[in-house]
Amino acid sequence: MAPVSMSQDSSTLREEGNNHFKAGDVEQALICYTKALKISDCRSENAVLYRNRAACYLKLEDFTKAEADATKALDVDQGDIKARFRRAQALQKLGWLDQAFMDAQTCAQLEPKNKAFQDLLRQLGAQIQQKAAQLSSTDSQVQQMFKLLLDSSAPISDRQKAAQNLVVLSREDAGAEQIFRNDGVKLLQNLLDSQQEELILSALRTLVGLCTGHQSRTMAIVNEVGMDRLCGVMASAASTVSLSACHLLQVMFEALTEGMKKEIRGKDEAILPEPSRELRSMLHHLIDMLPASSVSGAGRDSAINLLVKQVPRKSLKNPDNSLTLWVIDQGLKKILEVAGTVPEVEGGLPLTDNTPMSCSVLLNKLYDDLKSDKERENFNKLCEEYVQRHFGSSDMENKLRAIQTVSVLLQGPSDVGNRTLELSGVMDAVISLCASENITQQQVAVEALIHAAGKAKRASFITANGVALLKDLYKKSENDRIRVRALVGLCKLGSAGGTDFSMKQFAEGSTLKLTKQCRKWLCNEALPPTSRRWAIEGLAYLTLDADVKEDLVEDKKALQAMFELAKSEDKTVLYAVGSTLVNCTNSYDVEKPDPQMVELAKYAKQHVPEEHPKDVQSFVEKRVVKLLEAGVVSAMVCMVKQESPALTEACRECIARVILALVERQEDRGLVVAQGGGKALLPLVSESTDRGKFKAAQALAKITITSNPEIAFPGERVYEVVRPLVSLLALDCTMLQNFEALMALTNLAGISERLRQKIIKEKAVPKIEGFMFEDHDMVRAAATECMCNLALSTEVQKLYLATDSDRLKLLVLYSGEDDERLRKAASGTLAVLTGEMPELCTCIPGTTSHWLEIFQALLLSENQDLRHRGVVIIMNLMQADKSLAEKLMESEALEILSVLAKGDNPNQASIQKAAQRCLDLAIEYGLIRSNESGVNGNII
Repeated sequence: MAPVSMSQDSSTLREEGNNHFKAGDVEQALICYTKALKISDCRSENAVLYRNRAACYLKLEDFTKAEADATKALDVDQGDIKARFRRAQALQKLGWLDQAFMDAQTCAQLEPKNKAFQDLLRQLGAQIQQKAAQLSSTDSQVQQMFKLLLDSSAPISDRQKAAQNLVVLSREDAGAEQIFRNDGVKLLQNLLDSQQEELILSALRTLVGLCTGHQSRTMAIVNEVGMDRLCGVMASAASTVSLSACHLLQVMFEALTEGMKKEIRGKDEAILPEPSRELRSMLHHLIDMLPASSVSGAGRDSAINLLVKQVPRKSLKNPDNSLTLWVIDQGLKKILEVAGTVPEVEGGLPLTDNTPMSCSVLLNKLYDDLKSDKERENFNKLCEEYVQRHFGSSDMENKLRAIQTVSVLLQGPSDVGNRTLELSGVMDAVISLCASENITQQQVAVEALIHAAGKAKRASFITANGVALLKDLYKKSENDRIRVRALVGLCKLGSAGGTDFSMKQFAEGSTLKLTKQCRKWLCNEALPPTSRRWAIEGLAYLTLDADVKEDLVEDKKALQAMFELAKSEDKTVLYAVGSTLVNCTNSYDVEKPDPQMVELAKYAKQHVPEEHPKDVQSFVEKRVVKLLEAGVVSAMVCMVKQESPALTEACRECIARVILALVERQEDRGLVVAQGGGKALLPLVSESTDRGKFKAAQALAKITITSNPEIAFPGERVYEVVRPLVSLLALDCTMLQNFEALMALTNLAGISERLRQKIIKEKAVPKIEGFMFEDHDMVRAAATECMCNLALSTEVQKLYLATDSDRLKLLVLYSGEDDERLRKAASGTLAVLTGEMPELCTCIPGTTSHWLEIFQALLLSENQDLRHRGVVIIMNLMQADKSLAEKLMESEALEILSVLAKGDNPNQASIQKAAQRCLDLAIEYGLIRSNESGVNGNII
């Protein structure tokens, strides 16, 4: 045989793609056309392939690529009317109405009688008129607002109202464009420079509208307004202004970074310069803000928050961490300068209570983003040099700065913090300063001591050397700030054994005494929030002990005080609250040891961890009920909404674990949903640790199984639930997570076609099919049930027509299994498929020689649901093909159907009706005749 030529090969792929497209398998068609384009060297062949691929992209709603491919086809043949029509459709969806109209007009001129061309032309004409009217109206409104704002003699209330109206207009594309084109940015600059908070806020919010999702406008605004002015606004002491400016900069960063990712087409966008220069400049300004004494505490926090969000890689799969290295090179010393600031020392930078924690989060993020030992060693070296330089000074203020820096580093990155703590003389200075008579020195030293006790090695050293000192400070100090910190230090050391019941650091009853004192501090509203926050920090350690958990959940007043602090502006409390609740609900991971290994360990006289008697499931359930009664769900919801670096991925994981524990019992799920727990889970499935995402997804699954998803996740939220549920269909998830995800997806797939399409689009179908082969009975049945609901979609139905798969055979065989739940699911799927696709019916006899026996067994089943499914399948088979009806009427099915048709039980009316329909069909085909009494059943 002669070798196949390249052109022949691409033609074959094109034909294969055409067949897939006609069958509705658009993605497979796209793959074929793309492969053909890679090997084809014929321009005319390429034009057809590009035109066909444009049709695929239109179906997949990727309009940018559809427009690009249609244009490539037209570059070869300007008379290609199909390519021009597809480009017009794509341009319409992209909002480029004028260009779409020109293409549609050309198509209509070439084929005046083509209804599709005429319809598109009318649609575009109406859309263009509507847009013109909207622009005219919007332009008038914008001009009116400008006139009022520029009139200095106008009442301030009128100017404020005009500024607010401008905000509303900027949120619409037409309004934003008119504001920008009418030199509105200059007017907004004047508002930013005004001293009136309301006008400044309106200007910032209007700029947000102008920049959202628009790269070219954002770059122009950054250059025109200037980062100096924007950072100056963010440095404001007014927290609302600072937060609004922070939000604006966040939107600007997103617009620029998204612009770098997207394939931008169109004349205006094509000439835009690369935005990376602007991004680096913006980050440089943020870094310079950190050590500036003129910047407010809120402004400094906002700058740190933006650096946390923008600098580290979003995914470690991305090999490029150059931005992190650049920030470390340009700004690590400036970040450490903020971290080492002691506000009580004269001349210190203005900070908020959240600033040290925010610094710790930023430093930890930067360190985690490093790729090599060399990069991490450089980070360690810079931190050590900074600490040594200040600690080596004879000035006490510099020594305090060094210890404070170490304290922040111990919170994260802890490896770096431990290395700086081990520098010569640092630990000795911490111990000695704990006894200082200067309150500020004492406070800095005690905090460092508490953070140093985090590691087991360090905790044992401090237990031997620092417990007496902490006890002495707690008993004798007259300053509440010192006493509460000493108390937390004792709590931390007392819980060094973790959940191991046999490993207790302190004497019996000591931890309960510490707990009582922590609760007392927590409930004392006369104390400042910072002191009360430290009490929760103590409880986070003590609640590793089950006696303490029981004690805490009984104190409703203490729980509510903790929840109120979780909702407050003090963001540093979030992790402590999350950890405390994880401990109380036992939602931490516990590996159950192998009983044989335990016996061996005991025989070898090795230590074996013991579970506390009050950590068994019955006690945990009671604690969960008490937490729900105290209002834990509303606290969790507020914590998730916090916009702060303190809401770290680890903190989000804690919240996800707690909510999962709260929905463990079916009877508690309604309350959790009613108080907003379902909505709170949605951000946790995308922003958390990998383990936290799975925990949040599992909680979503539990809610979706037992609640009406449309009520639990109203509006568009219900579609956001699909992806996290599909993520649980992974091999590295537990069997329980797989099962619950399948059950939840079954529930969603039964609601609407749009939800089924969403599940299909998330590529869930192959995964669900995989679980249909699972050994575990319940998982196999759940996967088959899910497929039964998905079979209502045309795309899934077409999969069963494929002759190269055993999908149909599997359903027929499962319909004869012993597992009743599996039989129901499989026979239900067959009932749907044979009803929707009559052509599938003729394939069933080829699946197995036992098909008749299986369907007869369904008809004879004692289970009414199985009988109903069986009779519907028989009816569908008989309606589809006369030869199948003959085979069925020659079998025992005729006798069974005759009996079922005679039934007079009103509960079985649907079965009787379907059975009668089968007999009627047999009469129509001339296979049986009706006897005189009207009962069908005599074979001809």
